[in-house]
This record gives sequence, C-alpha cells and structure tokens, in this order.
Amino acid sequence: MKIYKSMPLNQFIIRRQEDLEHATGELSRLLSHIGVAAKIVNREINKSGLIDFLGEFGSSTLQRSELKKLDVFADSQFIEAIKASGDVCGIASEENHEIVTFDNILSKDGKYIMCMDPLDGFSNIDVNVSVGTIFSIYPRISKCGEEPVVEDFLQEGIKQVAAGYIIYGSSTMMVYTTGQGVNGFTLDPSIGEFCLSHLDIRTPEDGHIYSINEGYYTKFSDGIKNYIKYCQENNEETKRPYTSRYIGSLVSDFHRNLLKGGIYIYPYTTDKPEGKLFLSYECNPIAFIAEQAGGRASDGNKRILEIKPKNLRQRVPFFSGSINMVKTAETFVKKYNHKN
Repeated sequence: MKIYKSMPLNQFIIRRQEDLEHATGELSRLLSHIGVAAKIVNREINKSGLIDFLGEFGSSTLQRSELKKLDVFADSQFIEAIKASGDVCGIASEENHEIVTFDNILSKDGKYIMCMDPLDGFSNIDVNVSVGTIFSIYPRISKCGEEPVVEDFLQEGIKQVAAGYIIYGSSTMMVYTTGQGVNGFTLDPSIGEFCLSHLDIRTPEDGHIYSINEGYYTKFSDGIKNYIKYCQENNEETKRPYTSRYIGSLVSDFHRNLLKGGIYIYPYTTDKPEGKLFLSYECNPIAFIAEQAGGRASDGNKRILEIKPKNLRQRVPFFSGSINMVKTAETFVKKYNHKN
C-alpha cells in the first residue's frame, strides 16, 4: 500500500505495521482507539467554546457548571477507549494519583501499559488557547493474565514503544512515533478522520525561538539566566537575538518548535527545586518524539529517556527541541555548575 498525503490514520497504521517484521496488530489497534478518543474530546472542547460564548444549548453533553471538568471528561474518555482496545492492562494518568487497572479477561492479557496527561494546558481552555493530550505506551513487565503492578509504569523512557500527543487548536492534530520516525495527522471535520498531513517530521537542527516563562527569571539558576541573555544578544553569525514565544501549554509550545525549530525550557526554580513537569506523563513521551524527529531532550544534564522514575509523580527540569539549541543551553547549565 503506497503512503500518500491525506491518507487516513487507520490506513497509515496498517501500512506501517506491514513494515515491521514482527508486528502482530495490538499496537496498531491501540493507536486507532486513541484516535477515536481524541475525536470525542475534540468535539467536547469545541462545544465548551460555544457554550462559553453563546450560552447553554440542549445538544451539549456539558453544562456550564461542568466546563471546569473537561480534564476529568478527557481522562474518562481515554481510559474507556483504551480499555475497549483490550491491549492495555492498566493506565497511569496525571489526573489520578493511583494506577487504573482493567480487570476484564481481555485486558489482563494486554501486552502494554499506558501513561498519559489527558488535557495538558487545561488552565488555558477558557481563553481559547490550544491544549493537548500526551500519551506514552510501554510493554508490560509483569506477567500477562495478572493485574499490572506499579513497576510496570516506572520504566525508563527509552523503553517506550510508542508516544504521541494530540493538539486541539485551530486545527486538531495527532502526532506520534513508534520508534520509526514521527508523523502528524490533521483531523478533517468533513469526514471525521485524522488524515496524514506531516510525513516523517524532522525538526531543524537549529532554530530561532526560545520558549521559557521569563516571569520566573528571578527564581532561575545563573546558568538559565545567562542562557536567556545569550538568546537576547545581537549576533549576526548565529542569527541572534532569538524570538521569545511562550504559550504556557507544553504541547503547543513543543509542537511549534518541532516544526519551526526552537527550544523549550522548564528548569528548576528556587521554589520548585525538582522542576515542575512530570517525567512519566509529560517529559518522557515528548522526549521520545523529539529524539525521533532529530531533536534532543534532557534535564539540563542527563538524557531524559535514561532517567529511572522513582514514582509516578516525579517531576524533573525539562529542555527539549532543536539539537544544537539544547546542547548550547546545557553548556550554560554545566558552566555555571548548578543543580540541573
């Protein structure tokens, strides 16, 4: 089957499955179910905007008092869709402090576990800023037929078999990797399908965008402060100053930089010495995508994908994006000999 632009997601998944020598279909089916859940969440996010501007209307499943619960709604939709696939034995979600295990016979035999942030950037939704869903899939290490254990979810990011995100914005896109490069699919509302729009995404090795919340400048380490000054300096040879762009939604900031070239940084601060972003729910999947697209991701010192999670709520500093920009930022961190 030839790959062509606008190919539906399901067809693309099947075609890529044929390219994998030992593929048996479970992962392909799982990715299809994630796509279905994304369409449902996208619909409700769009409805929430209509309710906010036009008032409540009878066809909506969400009332005004429930708009603040969209993150819970997204969480439940993805959990139900993944459970229905029968290929996952349990899910760890940022929305839940405990892992969710599936006790039906089919799911207990599932080969995979999943970690996710069901609605990243949720605080921005009431002002119509893009939000997203982030997910990662690992092979289970516990015995099939039994309930998964927490150790299944505390694997290094390098052991992921798939990762991706859905960005709900002016257009809705699903971007994912199975370790064979990164591809993007845009939702065509006229047919209700995700269609191939970005084949084999490669992020530029250099970029001219830096994304960091400079409102926390006084709380940054000297290494980060000096890197920001470097980004702002005039230098024709390196095409500086860079452009500052920060949305406040990890998926949105990363997606822009992935396509255009740039660096995203959420370092540790004096009041958040371990960092803010979750290793398992946010950093590992984004790092996997970044590397598969030719980029780089670290905590300022160590490769993100090699960090062994201590617990499901572990937070880490996060640097990701164009490989040369991340390497430069790391040199500033190391030069000033600070924690991250």
